[in-house]
Amino acid sequence: MIGFYDYTVILTYLSMISATCGIILCLNSVGHPYIGMLFLLLCGLCDAFDGKVARTKKNRTERMKKFGIQIDSLSDLIAFGVLPACIGIAMMRSSIYYETLPSTIFFIKLTERDTGIKVVITMIALFYTLAALIRLAFFNVLEEERNEAEETGPRYFHGLPVTSAALVFPTVLLCHIVFSMDLTYLYSVLMAVMGILFISDIKVKKPTTKDIIAMIAFGAVEAIVLGLIFIFLKNR
Repeated sequence: MIGFYDYTVILTYLSMISATCGIILCLNSVGHPYIGMLFLLLCGLCDAFDGKVARTKKNRTERMKKFGIQIDSLSDLIAFGVLPACIGIAMMRSSIYYETLPSTIFFIKLTERDTGIKVVITMIALFYTLAALIRLAFFNVLEEERNEAEETGPRYFHGLPVTSAALVFPTVLLCHIVFSMDLTYLYSVLMAVMGILFISDIKVKKPTTKDIIAMIAFGAVEAIVLGLIFIFLKNR
């Protein structure tokens, strides 16, 4: 049987499975962006630890290391490229409204948008996914050069990491706590901006351990809040 199946790749496989579940649920029937966001946050959690877990295995062969790099990028494309785009499509098909405290009412309704708007949002989603693909492929091509640079200089990403989607996009839906409005257009604009940043020739300094802990904590708060809104608030 081809491939590797030890503990070093389990989190990567779980991230891909989580992303696929989110995609299916987003595009099923009405499609619920909040469910997709929860799966996106789970993907982000898996990604935060998969590299560290893989590096605990001291006797990894070169083939295992290269496989890990490739499978991580392929999983990231699904989790942070395709899934956020599907969430955007789900938001286009269903408007989410949240009446702020103390009424605490949250509901979804089907929305029929103009054909032109549908085309524009779909094109943005396609561009976002393509930009994520290009950024990840470029990352793989420069992996060896990147490792050599890390030994003598600052640790940088080339372009905005696609994994940033796991924190940025859930924050948009959290705006429902403060604003009762359709956030579809804001989400689409953000997809376009993120896509541009993915393929921009910019250097983004790699996060430190403290930064990673802070991001995990922030993501956990987002997941809890989104979950509470979805589960406990009134629906109509």
